Amino acid sequence: MFKIDREFKSANISRTIRFTESLFEQLNKTAAENDISFNLLVLQCCKYALEHQEQKEEK
Repeated sequence: MFKIDREFKSANISRTIRFTESLFEQLNKTAAENDISFNLLVLQCCKYALEHQEQKEEK
């Protein structure tokens, strides 16, 4: 289950990414509902996705 924590407060590498309007709105709403920054939510979403991705089969 996705759990909000504050592990990424010291993130300091800047990147520019583009979102669809609907995804941006969903992320903004979720961040506001959990009283965290948009950036912190995006970092946690990325970490969760990487930890739960299907592993490629070894050849």
